[in-house]
Amino acid sequence: MPPHLQTSPYTLIMASTQTTNPAPGAPRALGGLLPFLRPYRNRIALAFVFLCLAAAATLAFPLALRGLIDGSLAATDRGAQAMALRGNFTALFGVAVMLGIFSSARFYLVSWLGERVTADLRNAVYAHVLRQSPQFFETTQSGEVLSRLTTDTTLVQTVVGSSLSMGLRNAVVGTGAIIMLVWTNPRVMAIVLLMLVVVVLPALWIGRRVRRLSRASQDRVADSSAIAAEILNAVPVVQSYVAEERESRRFRQATQNAFETAVRRSRARATLVAFIIIANAALLLWGLYQGTQSVLAGNMSAGHLGQTVVYVMLLAGAATVLGEVYGDLLRAAGATERLMELLASESPVAPPAQPLPLPQTGQGLSVQFDGVDFHYPSRPGQSALQGFALTLQPGETVALVGASGAGKTTVFQLLQRFYDIDDAPTRQGAIRLNGVDIRSLSFEALRSSIGTVPQDAVIFSASALENIRYGRPDASDDEVKAAARNAFAHDFLQALPDGYATFLGERGVRLSGGQRQRIAIARAMLKNPPLLLLDEATSALDAESERMVQAALDSAMQSHAGQRTTLVIAHRLATVQNADRIVVMEHGRIVEQGRHLELLARNGVYARLAALQFTA
Repeated sequence: MPPHLQTSPYTLIMASTQTTNPAPGAPRALGGLLPFLRPYRNRIALAFVFLCLAAAATLAFPLALRGLIDGSLAATDRGAQAMALRGNFTALFGVAVMLGIFSSARFYLVSWLGERVTADLRNAVYAHVLRQSPQFFETTQSGEVLSRLTTDTTLVQTVVGSSLSMGLRNAVVGTGAIIMLVWTNPRVMAIVLLMLVVVVLPALWIGRRVRRLSRASQDRVADSSAIAAEILNAVPVVQSYVAEERESRRFRQATQNAFETAVRRSRARATLVAFIIIANAALLLWGLYQGTQSVLAGNMSAGHLGQTVVYVMLLAGAATVLGEVYGDLLRAAGATERLMELLASESPVAPPAQPLPLPQTGQGLSVQFDGVDFHYPSRPGQSALQGFALTLQPGETVALVGASGAGKTTVFQLLQRFYDIDDAPTRQGAIRLNGVDIRSLSFEALRSSIGTVPQDAVIFSASALENIRYGRPDASDDEVKAAARNAFAHDFLQALPDGYATFLGERGVRLSGGQRQRIAIARAMLKNPPLLLLDEATSALDAESERMVQAALDSAMQSHAGQRTTLVIAHRLATVQNADRIVVMEHGRIVEQGRHLELLARNGVYARLAALQFTA
């Protein structure tokens, strides 16, 4: 990615889209690509120079042809005629050589530009999406994002790397041909140009329909991609419910909708192309007919007529290509518009303009929830946390327990600032680490101080070594293996066909649930953060593995320099009996807290949960 896109890939987009609001799918929506084209303006200028030179060489052909006919063929002396023919054919060949060289240079520069801009655009969109909060993915499917990253950027590449260059070249050639025709045949071509205006108006009307259908077609393709992405990630569930045929029908319906919309778009575009070709051919042939009449009347030479014929052919060819390119521009405008929508989306969780440093004490982190209220954006009428107040001392281990929906996972998400807390008008809630509001910390400072072991372990399509090293990319192989030993993962990893270098498959399909969980634990251990979040980290383990990993987690809670602060979500109360403090949550509030035996003695919510689990 070029330097101008590394720091903020969407800032330039926001600046360009705020000044103008083009109609949906309009060709001027391609203006959103300007920030990606601007860094290569020197290369674009050079390509334009070669484009103009190639167009000039093309326009020189009719002049050379007129000299050939009027100068060489009209000569009466055979010797002079042969010399003139040799000179004219040499000139024609020279023009052809220049045309080939200039066209080749233009093609290479424009193709390079299309590939480079497409790569930059994909990188910018992907980097921007990765920085979005979970709220973004509550309304946008990952398949939709993938469709925009692939299908839409491919359309943009086609336009920037091919169609736009062809359109500019034919526009220059067509304009030059018109100028030459008006200059040599002013009366006839003035009438033709006036009639061309009549042709343009219906073409614009048809173009608007093509534009709308192009956007709709791309949306339907994205719908089918979203369905495929969702189902391919859940194939075992689909098969266990014998839903293969049902899901196939749903996908077929989505692709059929995309096909029908594409057919309507193609029909409208074909009508546009046919109208432009026929209308322009009729007008230009009429002009050519008037030229032949002038030759018969003796007002025009045969060479002049030949020159006119070639210019008419160049103009007709340019009009035909421009009609097709206009259709490509409409499709690319819709694709660009969808990509700009992604880049213009702003995360509600914004980094601070001037972040504060996070004080380091070497004794873990103190964590303070001070009167926190929170509603998920997708459920504004349902409170997830109400007046939540909790303080963790450095090195303390606190367990959050409660029924599903009590707000335990919400605490983790807010602590990592995936969402921001509500701004209550009557209470200024805050979450603080070592006394600093997390909204005043950079994302890097905040999240690099936190290690998380989720309930559903995430395994990437890479080797076991790289999956563990994800916790600290600069870790050595020995450090990775040490973390694996502490997580009781070393033995089964060594037993894999290629040991730590074994490819684990997409989402770790080659491992058991317990093995995936131990790799996730090793990843968090390797990161060695001062604050550790455990979301029922032993839930996927068998009894023997649970004992081993629980012992490993107990040791992992101790940092090298002192104590590590740990916050644990526990559904199985037996795993947190030794916690320094157990916090019982219900409907987003803290209803009890204390040690295991203290809470049992109170005979409250915790005692009822414990009675259910331990009796079972």
